[in-house]
Amino acid sequence: MFSSKEEFQRHFLKRLEMMYGKTFRESTRRDQYNTLGLMVREYISSNWIRTNESNRTASNKQVYYFSIEFLLGRMLGQNLINLDIREIVQEGLAELGIQLHEIEEAESDAGLGNGGLGRLAACFLDSLASLNLPGHGCGIRYKHGLFDQKIVDGYQVEYPDQWLRHGNVWEVRKPDQAVEVAFWGYIDVHEEAGRTVFKHVNHEHIMAVPYDMPVIGFRNKTVNTLRLWSAEPSPAISPSADLIKYKRDTEAVSEYLYPDDSHDEGKILRLKQQYFLVSASLQNIVSSHRNNKGNVCDFHEHAAIHVNDTHPVLAIPEMMRILIDQEGMGWDEAWHITTRTFSYTNHTTLSEALEKWPVYLFKPLLPRIYMIIEEINRRFCEALWNEYPGDWGRIEQMAIIAHGVVKMAHLAIAGCHSINGVAKIHSEILKHREMKLFYEFEPEKFNNKTNGITHRRWLLKANPELSALITEANGDGWVKDAEKLSELRRYVHDPSFKEKLSEVKQKRKKILAERIYQQTGLAIDETSIFDVQVKRLHAYKRQLLNVLHIMYLANRLKEDSNFSIYPRTFIFGAKASPSYYYAKKIIKLINSLADKVNNDHKLSKMMKVVFMENYRVSLAEDIFPAADVSEQISTASKEASGTGNMKFMMNGALTIGTLDGANIEILDAVGENNIFTFGLSAGEVLNYYESGGYRAAEYYHHDSRLRQVIDQLMNGYFHETEGEFGPIFDSLLAHNDEYFVLRDFSSYAEAHERVEAAYIEKDSWLEKSIINIANSGVFSSDRTIKEYADDIWRIHPI
Repeated sequence: MFSSKEEFQRHFLKRLEMMYGKTFRESTRRDQYNTLGLMVREYISSNWIRTNESNRTASNKQVYYFSIEFLLGRMLGQNLINLDIREIVQEGLAELGIQLHEIEEAESDAGLGNGGLGRLAACFLDSLASLNLPGHGCGIRYKHGLFDQKIVDGYQVEYPDQWLRHGNVWEVRKPDQAVEVAFWGYIDVHEEAGRTVFKHVNHEHIMAVPYDMPVIGFRNKTVNTLRLWSAEPSPAISPSADLIKYKRDTEAVSEYLYPDDSHDEGKILRLKQQYFLVSASLQNIVSSHRNNKGNVCDFHEHAAIHVNDTHPVLAIPEMMRILIDQEGMGWDEAWHITTRTFSYTNHTTLSEALEKWPVYLFKPLLPRIYMIIEEINRRFCEALWNEYPGDWGRIEQMAIIAHGVVKMAHLAIAGCHSINGVAKIHSEILKHREMKLFYEFEPEKFNNKTNGITHRRWLLKANPELSALITEANGDGWVKDAEKLSELRRYVHDPSFKEKLSEVKQKRKKILAERIYQQTGLAIDETSIFDVQVKRLHAYKRQLLNVLHIMYLANRLKEDSNFSIYPRTFIFGAKASPSYYYAKKIIKLINSLADKVNNDHKLSKMMKVVFMENYRVSLAEDIFPAADVSEQISTASKEASGTGNMKFMMNGALTIGTLDGANIEILDAVGENNIFTFGLSAGEVLNYYESGGYRAAEYYHHDSRLRQVIDQLMNGYFHETEGEFGPIFDSLLAHNDEYFVLRDFSSYAEAHERVEAAYIEKDSWLEKSIINIANSGVFSSDRTIKEYADDIWRIHPI
């Protein structure tokens, strides 16, 4: 792109003047960001066109990754790294008196996701492009994305995320490729030329307009596409319609990520979003295939479509609708193509997260799709009857439509050729418990693909100091092949390397401490243990266990003059779903505890509690490199995989965690001396659920220090409104502690004592940190994507 910083400066200054009609001195940081972003996008445009053209004309199979979330974060810095021009740009800007990071701050986080699901999708896109694989994302261009979180008097308050208020320099609107998506109405069934025709009558049209964003591979010429669909009014609207209401209802489809579904109106909107995504994407993909290949009979040989969790599962009946109603195929041929096209990743063992849609809402909104699902269900139940004649109970449990609801996970299993979990233990739980009946029926469909993260963002970009140290020691081959991080093992006992690693960690802790001070006004001890739990706020992730332990330590410090701890900074970051009342109470509790601890003269010398407002990708990029301790403390069997655990590990933090999700594989990779495990196993948790033998009150009554902590939720310790934390207190005792917080408390406290003892032995701690970094390469999303590409999608490099 630029052979020197001087060439970059000339192009940059000229382009800025042309775009804004002002001198460089008059320009704002946003002007400079937009200028640089457009220069990058224009530079990659030829490779983008070439990649798309190659995909269209070649015989290579392509994958389309359907996801309701893509948590991209900021794109400028990563794109400069992938194009290998960050250093030239940084130096060129510095000579102009600008710091590159200041320009990067002008970019809004593309917050089109809630957490791990969306961030995984973003990592997968990066790996696909960096491995030269033909793979594209399909999602929704939410106007507001996930909400901006403000903490007011300790409470979470949600504000619209205005990520598009200044436009999006990376997107290209493609109105010529817009398609219409239909809702409501009824289906007219009649015979035409000897075949049954299904005609959708009196339906509501919504126009789906694509916005394409480039996904730039690392130091190669591959530029794949993330296509995001925006809902707009159709020009075909009836003149008699209420145009204002129609426009408002239409635009609502792509306005917010995860609208409140506590009422029927919200449920309908969510269902609309899901169908909007899959219908627009499939119409576009099938049409492109037909135009290039002449027919769709071999569609499955040229396209693989992956549904990321159950949200896009309506793609299965929508594909059937397109093949039968528009392409004129019979059922058997259409089903043959569909089932060989689709694959499905399950991300949860939580029953409430396995989507079910009431028939009374589903059928009127999507009448033709419901008819097709009814037929899929009839044929699926018939196959079950042939396999298990007379076993009505089994068939009832496995049916796609039963008891007035459509079960999306069941539809996915019936219509996909591959179903995978996202960690070894998660996949085993699916096969032998959650989806046991389906596994017994079609065991060949089930497999595991342990999640991964893109090390190019979470190490190379987020932690340039550590990246430079690794490259100095081993060369830069690890950037292309993360498993070469294993070569760091030879430095485990190297005093010079350990000293440099300690300096890197301390610098990153200083950077985070400065950000905490800017955001909260709280000065923290940069030499303290940075103990971090950042993730979505949910009861099963057990932020509560962490909080209760901090309260326990605070009580001991106040009451026992002989008790002391190594100074600690407990850092939290989390958003709670706006309608998740209990999770929002946990956020309030964390902030109340922070006020209590940070304003106590004695306690604040030994510990601080920090809640980082508005947790997001760009904030995470400062947090992960600074962490000493990674809190991965979910109830065993509940966290499908986790990816934060991998990001912490890759940056040299040590895990304190349950034997859950990918924690188990981290344990296998680093050895039991380099991780701190505690608590019930997944099997023990599941056995408790089955036997009903758990009695939370026993732990409350038998442990006086734990009882003291629990009582402080109700006895005015926090000086909050009476009953403020009553729901939390009741969850532990009246509702028998569903996630075993009290059962695991003593084991957790003991594990923290081991953490402190290990940290005090600084030399040994650094060795453990190196072992974690060196063994983190297996958790790169490059490895994960290679497994998907080879085992499920059967795609090959361009």
